[in-house]
Amino acid sequence: MFFAKPVCQAQEKKKSEACYLRLFRISGNFLYVPAVGKTTPIFRRTYLRYIVLGSGSKGNATLVEAGKTRILIDNGFSGKELIARLTAQGITAESLTALVITHEHNDHIQGVGVLARRLNLPVFANVPTHRAAESRCQHIPNRREFNTGEPFTIADLRLHAFSVSHDTADPVGFVFDDGHSRLGYCTDTGKITRLIKYHLEGCQALILEANHDVEMVKKGPYPLHLQQRVLSHYGHLANAASLELAASLAEDRLRTLVLAHISEINNSPQLLTQEVKKYLHSFVRLQVLCASQHGGISPLEVR
Repeated sequence: MFFAKPVCQAQEKKKSEACYLRLFRISGNFLYVPAVGKTTPIFRRTYLRYIVLGSGSKGNATLVEAGKTRILIDNGFSGKELIARLTAQGITAESLTALVITHEHNDHIQGVGVLARRLNLPVFANVPTHRAAESRCQHIPNRREFNTGEPFTIADLRLHAFSVSHDTADPVGFVFDDGHSRLGYCTDTGKITRLIKYHLEGCQALILEANHDVEMVKKGPYPLHLQQRVLSHYGHLANAASLELAASLAEDRLRTLVLAHISEINNSPQLLTQEVKKYLHSFVRLQVLCASQHGGISPLEVR
């Protein structure tokens, strides 16, 4: 695995118009290499699409799109930063349909309130999460609720929120379904449960946490209480647990895997590369990407 350098916006636009980008690289901002051989024009048909605008302990936001429906998963960035990241992808904040919240930690909700008030954006969360986030999000004029474990619909997308294992009020992951394709989103979980695996089976694309290497946490700079939190069943997902799940799902329909919420202290590109090769080397049809804290991944389609 080598490391692609960030490119300017004009270069990025030219590449995205020319071909579908196969990703299996890690860099500071962008994660891709052009497909080799015959190129396929991108976005000629309407597919379920997604963009990881940023992922990590300093802020998380992901955009999911189907037709004219655009749903933001979390916003752990300031309103200004989130709008800048959307603009870099050619997307206006005003075009957002709704925002859904996974849980109330600050790296996932920092900019939710300001965005909701500025755009009168519907904000969906379960009741415990809404309550836990009130002091930081403050007034949300268009507050909506869903029940964990029950499907609900936002415009052209059907969502199913499922429980994950994290130290918050009622944390969830999501499966997005446009009637043809399924995208899974599962970060901030200390373990993989049978329920999580059940909901992610059948997804063609998956954004999945690969937060840390266990030995790096134990030997790293974190104080003991923070090490214990990260490594607990209510903390974050280790590389091995993440890739074991990915290998299981790749035997089914999984074709694109985005590893997310990667620790800048307790993980490394080199180590994660080795782990990917160890667990996923036999799945030649599986594209593997790594989301960056500092910049977004180019738009991807669920096929």
